[in-house]
Amino acid sequence: MTVGAEHRRQGYAAEAAVLLLRFMFDENRYHKCQVRTFAHNEASLALHRQLGFVEEGRLRELVYLSGRYHDVVMMGMLADEFARLHPVTT
Repeated sequence: MTVGAEHRRQGYAAEAAVLLLRFMFDENRYHKCQVRTFAHNEASLALHRQLGFVEEGRLRELVYLSGRYHDVVMMGMLADEFARLHPVTT
């Protein structure tokens, strides 16, 4: 997911992610969501931690991009964790 530069830091990515996760967990009954992001992408890591994702591993120097190798961070969240952190409010 990418949000245009002029719209960053306004909560749109978090809101969209919660809607997508709610659909994934509540409607489709998935048990777990996993994401992977570059270790140097601090904004993405912070967003996922804010949403409740937990770092589950790091693949060191997995991707060669722009002349150097980059680590990839794997994060996950379980359905019950999501339900606890993001209850449905009416």
